[in-house]
Amino acid sequence: MPIVAQSTETTDWVSRFADEVIEESERRAPGKPVVVASGLSPSGPIHLGNLREVMTPHLVADEIRRRGYQVRHLISWDDYDRYRKVPAGVPGVDESWAEHIGKPLTSVPAPKGSTHANWAEHFKAAMIESLAELGVEFDGISQTAQYTSGVYREQILHAMRHRGDIDAILDQYRTKKAPAKKQQQKPLDEAELEAAEGSGAAAEDDGSSGAAGYFPYKPYCGNCEKDLTTVTSYDDDSTELTYACTACGFSETVRLSEFNRGKLVWKVDWPMRWAYEGVVFEPSGVDHSSPGSSFQVGGQIVGIFGGKQPIGPMYAFVGISGMAKMSSSKGGVPTPADALKIMEPQLLRWLYARRRPNQSFKVAFDQEIQRLYDEWDRLDAKVADGSVLPADAAAHSRAVRTAAGELPRTARPLPYRTLASVADITAGHEDQALRILSELDPEQPLTSLDEVRPRYDKAEAWINTHVPAEQRTIVRDEPDAELLKSLDEASQQSLRLLLDGLAEHWSLDGLTHLVYGVPKVQAGFSADATPKELPPEIKTAQRSFFALLYHLLVGRDTGPRLPTLLLAVGQERVRALLGE
Repeated sequence: MPIVAQSTETTDWVSRFADEVIEESERRAPGKPVVVASGLSPSGPIHLGNLREVMTPHLVADEIRRRGYQVRHLISWDDYDRYRKVPAGVPGVDESWAEHIGKPLTSVPAPKGSTHANWAEHFKAAMIESLAELGVEFDGISQTAQYTSGVYREQILHAMRHRGDIDAILDQYRTKKAPAKKQQQKPLDEAELEAAEGSGAAAEDDGSSGAAGYFPYKPYCGNCEKDLTTVTSYDDDSTELTYACTACGFSETVRLSEFNRGKLVWKVDWPMRWAYEGVVFEPSGVDHSSPGSSFQVGGQIVGIFGGKQPIGPMYAFVGISGMAKMSSSKGGVPTPADALKIMEPQLLRWLYARRRPNQSFKVAFDQEIQRLYDEWDRLDAKVADGSVLPADAAAHSRAVRTAAGELPRTARPLPYRTLASVADITAGHEDQALRILSELDPEQPLTSLDEVRPRYDKAEAWINTHVPAEQRTIVRDEPDAELLKSLDEASQQSLRLLLDGLAEHWSLDGLTHLVYGVPKVQAGFSADATPKELPPEIKTAQRSFFALLYHLLVGRDTGPRLPTLLLAVGQERVRALLGE
């Protein structure tokens, strides 16, 4: 029996949608599992923008599960869609793949070197693996399997019988009226389809309008497998359908009641599935808010199939920061798998959970990831001490666990920026990394890198793949004798104060206190003096002191946080490089 009490997290968007979906599901299909849906096309790498199509219904479905209801989260793999173009920058793919344009995605060869059966399976596999790591529970539906096994046969025949009604709905949104029935209209060619793909949903090929009239069904050619076909005749009683292929000239007559090599056009296919699956909640991208979009048109066409349009928000775009390096090497936007190489699943879930669907946000691959992790760790601390606000607590809860339980997490989540600095400085030497990390907190020394995994591995991957070579940290082999000789008395004194305090302050907190305290002491203040007690010029003195240390240790103006850098270099080597 469902737990009727609503979630106490009433201030977050997920709970509000869960309330609406439960109510709507009880109205439409009382006593049955709640059905939410996502749709993904494996036409190429499935990117972080596409992930919002999954995470929005996942979070709502998971909240409903937490309340004790049965839920099905369907992911329709649109793998029976046409192959539209050869995506740029995909490893193992060249222009020879252009010969497959127009075929179903499951009839296109996988990239060279892939172990998967076809193009669609290759790109589905990476997404499925990422969703498992993110804790997303779903029922996957292959549209190739649905169509080629005849699951939708009755729906296809129904659509053909009601093609006049469908055509009338679509005609309300067409920017150009269809030509007179006496004129033969060819299907969209490759260039037109390419243009349609970039010009919004209203420009999609919404069916065959030849001499025989409008048809919402596109056969794939029995000879070349492409969908550049036109239905030239159809008989409702016998279901005999004749089509011709403009790509290869092939034509044939088939019985649609027995024929499984074709599909409904997208603007009819989507609402048909809403009715067939009983979908109650499905979000859609902002591109579907325009007049004539698939979602808007589908809201009318779904009634022809005896169904209702799902409720669900339009979701905003997901941006990326710091991906210039990846774009140049891979030629595309990053995928969930790319993000999960450098961040824990909890952080990625949190990015999607904390913003309402209509709010855009960015996934960071540059230095911003360190700030995001700092923000996440502060939130974690507030949850632990009970000072967190309700909406933030809800987003945190959705990030760290699902209805099935807690996601695996790092046992000792040390600051990401610290782990990244250590990984940078040690360049893959795990024994050195463990030495440095064990000195961060002498009272609770780290005994194994496994305690800081997987966060350490994510930070190391970020350093190795997203930090340019010129920003990597290389500690000097020898002291900078010339710089040391040129120092004035004040600079020499600052180094002496630091060196005198190293042994006593050799921990992360201790060294933080020491490096910030040296300029204060030099100016006649206590090392414990707060910023409010100090004149503004102390900040300037601190910046100058830090720049001096960076030059002497790594030959640059900046670098990793100094306390971490000092621990990484080691006390003996620090003393040598600072001229002791």
